[in-house]
Amino acid sequence: MPVMITGPRPEHLTFITMSKVSILGLQLPTDPRWVNLASISLEAVLTDHAFCEQKAATACISLIQRYPEKDRLVQDLAPIVTEEWGHFRQVLAEMKKRGFSLGKQRKDAYVNELMLHQVKGGTAEEQLLDKLLICALIEARSCERFRLLSEGLEDEYLRDFYRKFMISEAGHYRLFIDLAHEYIPEEKVGPRWQYWLQTEAEILKGMEIRGDRMH
Repeated sequence: MPVMITGPRPEHLTFITMSKVSILGLQLPTDPRWVNLASISLEAVLTDHAFCEQKAATACISLIQRYPEKDRLVQDLAPIVTEEWGHFRQVLAEMKKRGFSLGKQRKDAYVNELMLHQVKGGTAEEQLLDKLLICALIEARSCERFRLLSEGLEDEYLRDFYRKFMISEAGHYRLFIDLAHEYIPEEKVGPRWQYWLQTEAEILKGMEIRGDRMH
């Protein structure tokens, strides 16, 4: 049975936690209870992680297909597709080593909630901006979660495993932000990014803490 906690998140957050999150711009740190729950739902969280890597590769492919005329986007995201699929295979191999089965893909409530806040209609530029910033936000939150796993798991091998993923996700987050600045004026990127940071924080406040989910 999935392990979860419902109810409000802690009001008091340590300065250290906030400073680590603010490096990525995130407005709300993950509840510290999450990593403990994940550690006792390891097969489920690894399954969810595997599918997250798969979906990240698919998202990059979708952007390349949608915007083939944007040369830097195509050139920068093409190797990310390979990298994300490689990550999927790494997680799959780790699961096999531990005798875990992949299982079925689960509904990603976090991503689905983000998608509900995309610009409706709008210009082609506004649509591209939202796509890039949503990708950046997902990578930033994944980076933060991987950091928690790299510091909070008892399994030393898995701590190192997730430290490497953390570094990779930080680079992907930065890439999507850079692409947004490449194609959209700064006066539009900055305010919209702040909108997404605030929106994501509100979404997290309303979500249950699930140890069987990466997000």
